Amino acid sequence: MKSETTNNCPLCEHPANTFLRDRTREYLRCPACDLIFVPETHHLPLKEERARYDLHQNDPDDPRYRKFLNRLFQPLEKKLSPGARGLDFGCGPGPTLSVMFEEAGYPCAVYDLHYADHPEALTEQYDFLACSETMEHFYRPREEFERFLTLVKPGGWIGIMTQLHDQAPVPFDRWHYKDDETHVCFFSKKSFQTLEKIYGLRLEFHSDSVVLFQCLER
Repeated sequence: MKSETTNNCPLCEHPANTFLRDRTREYLRCPACDLIFVPETHHLPLKEERARYDLHQNDPDDPRYRKFLNRLFQPLEKKLSPGARGLDFGCGPGPTLSVMFEEAGYPCAVYDLHYADHPEALTEQYDFLACSETMEHFYRPREEFERFLTLVKPGGWIGIMTQLHDQAPVPFDRWHYKDDETHVCFFSKKSFQTLEKIYGLRLEFHSDSVVLFQCLER
């Protein structure tokens, strides 16, 4: 694919190049960290973005949804000490991951720009932070990740679930994950390894598109 457009990567700030154009959007790819992202000209207005999120039907009583979230819950829960306090960042319209942690004995606050905009939750520090199917929505993923680092205590854990483009079962141009207009950032293993190096973290890759970062003692 030809490199035609140059733009700075929102994750590592390296110049990125045109990777793909489909019927609705353009996608750029960073040669340094391997992030594929949608340029700002194709970002949805806030009201349209919210309308798309309102279609989500997340129910904490839905066993299928809980099974889906278990992909992140189980590996992250194994890292926690008894009574650890956490934050479900990007909890959506039906917070469920926080409920699962609460049921397991871990107090868990919630934050979501659209559905749980509680600024006070962002003034504390936590033993863990869970971010499920949210990072792909970030317009400025590096800024958001740096916010995660301020929210988690040294030695604490950041758990992320987002589908990785280098693990997609089909080529990117046929990947269903890119077709959601609110998905604007697509990570690979290299993208997260870049964050590990920049911020001096410990990184673990788990199955089902789950990654864990430990914020090391400084």
